[in-house]
Amino acid sequence: MATEPTDERVGRDPTRPVYVISVAAELVRVHPRTLRIYELEGLICPARTRTNIRLFSENDIRRVLWIRHLTRNLGVNLAGVRVLFELEERLGMRILETLYEDNAAAIANAKDTNSDNEVQSPSDIDSLENEDQATSRR
Repeated sequence: MATEPTDERVGRDPTRPVYVISVAAELVRVHPRTLRIYELEGLICPARTRTNIRLFSENDIRRVLWIRHLTRNLGVNLAGVRVLFELEERLGMRILETLYEDNAAAIANAKDTNSDNEVQSPSDIDSLENEDQATSRR
């Protein structure tokens, strides 16, 4: 008897640890050593099997993605990330989501104010080159 394929993600528990370190690292595009460092720093706490193998949940993966965003895009160091996570836990607020939304809004505003200086088409590049040549001759 054939059964219809169902989307298993619908009923999946995001707290259930299922990914070994190599798979988790591939999902978030980091080296497995990076995940071990995050664990040593206390930023993530993956579950362990009886044989001491790390297992990461969907929530762990999301947390690593936040760490990457904060460190790479916003310049926050790991100690700062830890402080943000602790504040979020203590206050029970979504500080990181607010920070992300504020940053996205600031980037959008910066793009709007700089739109006069942006190159819109290849012809704009030609006109900029002509201006540069004219000013260099003076």
